[in-house]
Amino acid sequence: MLYDSLVAEARRNDPFDDVRAGALARARWLVDLLERQRAEFGSVVHGPGPHEQYEARLAVTRAEIDAGLAACGDEEGRAAVLSLMLAASFGDTLWQYESEIGSLVSRVRGWTPAEVAVMLLRSAEYDMGFWFADALGSALTAAEELDAENLRTLVPWLRWAHTELLDTEIGSGAASLARRLRALLAIVDGAEIPDGLIPEQAPWAAPLRARAVAAPSAELAGLIRHLTDLTAPRPTQRWRRRCLAAVEAASARDLVAETLRALAKGEPLCSRERGRQTAWEYGDHHYHYLVHQNDGDLARGTVWAAALTAGPAAVPCLDALALRTGAARPTGVVEDLKLAGAAINALAEIDDPAALESLWRLRSRIRHRGLRKQLDTALTAAAGRQGITPEQLVERSVPDHGLAADGSLEREVGGHRVRVEIEDATTVRIGFTAPDGRTSRTAPAGLKDGFPEALKELKDLVREVRGTLAGERGRLEALMSAAREWPYDAWCRHYRDHPVTGVLVRGLIWEFQGADGEWHAVAPAARPDGRPERVRLWHPIRASVDEIGAWRERIVGERLRQPFKQAFRELYLLTPAEEETGVYSNRFAAHIVHYRQLYALFKERGWQSNFLGHYDGGRYGEARAEFADGRWRVCFHHEPADDGGHDIERAATDQVRFERRDGRRWRETPLADVEPLVFSEAMRDIDLFVGVTSIAADPEWSDRGESRHAAYWRRAGFGDLTASAEVRREALERILPRLKIADRCAIAGRWLSVRGDLRTYRIHLGSANILMEPDDSYLCIVPARRGAEGKVFLPFEDDRLSLILSKAQLLAADTKISDETILRQIRRGG
Repeated sequence: MLYDSLVAEARRNDPFDDVRAGALARARWLVDLLERQRAEFGSVVHGPGPHEQYEARLAVTRAEIDAGLAACGDEEGRAAVLSLMLAASFGDTLWQYESEIGSLVSRVRGWTPAEVAVMLLRSAEYDMGFWFADALGSALTAAEELDAENLRTLVPWLRWAHTELLDTEIGSGAASLARRLRALLAIVDGAEIPDGLIPEQAPWAAPLRARAVAAPSAELAGLIRHLTDLTAPRPTQRWRRRCLAAVEAASARDLVAETLRALAKGEPLCSRERGRQTAWEYGDHHYHYLVHQNDGDLARGTVWAAALTAGPAAVPCLDALALRTGAARPTGVVEDLKLAGAAINALAEIDDPAALESLWRLRSRIRHRGLRKQLDTALTAAAGRQGITPEQLVERSVPDHGLAADGSLEREVGGHRVRVEIEDATTVRIGFTAPDGRTSRTAPAGLKDGFPEALKELKDLVREVRGTLAGERGRLEALMSAAREWPYDAWCRHYRDHPVTGVLVRGLIWEFQGADGEWHAVAPAARPDGRPERVRLWHPIRASVDEIGAWRERIVGERLRQPFKQAFRELYLLTPAEEETGVYSNRFAAHIVHYRQLYALFKERGWQSNFLGHYDGGRYGEARAEFADGRWRVCFHHEPADDGGHDIERAATDQVRFERRDGRRWRETPLADVEPLVFSEAMRDIDLFVGVTSIAADPEWSDRGESRHAAYWRRAGFGDLTASAEVRREALERILPRLKIADRCAIAGRWLSVRGDLRTYRIHLGSANILMEPDDSYLCIVPARRGAEGKVFLPFEDDRLSLILSKAQLLAADTKISDETILRQIRRGG
């Protein structure tokens, strides 16, 4: 019988055997009804005959149970709660009686500490996290009826329940239950900090642990409890006020600042030594992380406490923490998006130029979609406080790092003159001049040994300037789609004369508008005539063919290397086929690409995309990016190209579609209505994605023995040129006459022909693949890590152009080739 089984199970040789047995005896009627209910339920599920008759009998029993529970007084009601919890089964019938227990607990009174202890112990025996949470919540409701004296006797079981809660994965309700447990413990002892509340082994929590051991107090415990109450990315005003008061009461300004520094710069946790970051992880892969999921609220609360109390002084650590836990690049620890979000939102609340500079840097280095939204929201809010647009705020927040107008900085360290300077659009150098005038690119031993801190500070500065330079380069290139204009004075202040941005600005073509309203383009680094009224970035889509040709000739002739491709920028105009399809373009559809390379390039270029895989929704890829200051969005569709296999190795490209922002929504827009600048810039990105990642550009593809995509490889690897390849051909036409191998080279259609002594070679200007005359046999040359760049002047950065030139130089002197794998191919049939 159920009653006998429960009485037997109630004997556990602990102080509560009599409490459990007494409850079952007082509620014997309920146990008998439960036994009958279970038997009837089994008949409904497994019994022969019509289910209706079993359902009817089950309904009668349910009604008897409900009526009996409704009639219970306090003592019998408490017994009924314990009996229901002891009888709860999690087998085939899944009886938990959550609603009955919850109704009784909220109604009956007179709970004893022993009864509550039985409830706490039983709740932890439930074998599913959410059942444990429900039962623990009912037990805490009963405990909250006890006075301080009775709670004191319950403290060991409350502490035990707190530890069990921290070790159990129950989802979003854990924080609320933990707060209730800690509040009950605080009634008994205000200085109580339950075990596990401050993580025992986490390096970042060392300052908190040390203070709790050395100087325990009710004020410190109150602060710790308050910090763990923060579960949202941004705290309420009430939480902030209470936080400031709690920090002051505990004299903990230095404590929270030190803990923030430990989060930003301290040692991480090892998954093998300290366990995994989250309880639901499987597998044996090894990684490092900062904060375990159970300690996230305390960590985020500490971040906000440090920001609220330290203000601008907290910016460096908040910046480092956001970058450490939110950046796409390797940082030594896995992403922690909640912690990164807390740091970003805390930065947004600090009304100081340093915080704005930090948000600007983070915006250029963080790629995660959710974090970027938070950064954009933060910048929009900061701009609103200053009465300007977010774009104006970004351009006004670019850090100058203390550099002089020419992009340099000099300091005296140990008798040496150390110079940090921006050399060009991609290079930041540090140089050392000894007292005797000797110069060096590496730090002298005397500085390394005698002034390590000063040297580290300068090297950190170089790294920061490089980051700002790269971010500005990307931001300026994004302006090519924005069609923005600036008043001349504002442009001078925030662009031309800025120590970092100015280096890039002086390598670009700008247009200036005079009082007559006419726009005039001015060469890089040149100043306009007179005093213009407005300025905009020159784009070839607004220029004539002759003007574009003249600029390209001047850039090459004067050996002006632009920060990004501007004079030689590709143009993509709407085609008749795209006018026919209306809302989508198939211009870059049906290409076979290396998928992981494509996905990495999405991230590098600031596009957001889901990851293809063998899961629900993983068969359809959509990469998105915003253009023209967020007014337009472009969607590039793709899908797996091969079936089977655990990982997606290759993808097939598909349609490109455009959407216009309409308030908070996006509206799909016909291609004919897309702004020409936006269309051209978006298609240029997609051409880059396809051109770089296509298997047609893989020189080793033909040697892999794969035949499925062989026809595509031949068609795309030697076919018509894309817009980017056409620009490459024009650049070559201007560069080749200036090279020593000019008499051995000729451009014919989509090929660069190179005459060697052994054979004549044709290099495809799109893929850089090589065919050898007279039989058009394929020549595989795997490129070295560095191409012709640095040996041959290029007016813009283009890895494919550099590769083509390096192959041309090699093949023009084919008798000097020593690589046997290349020579064997050349001699075969030669």
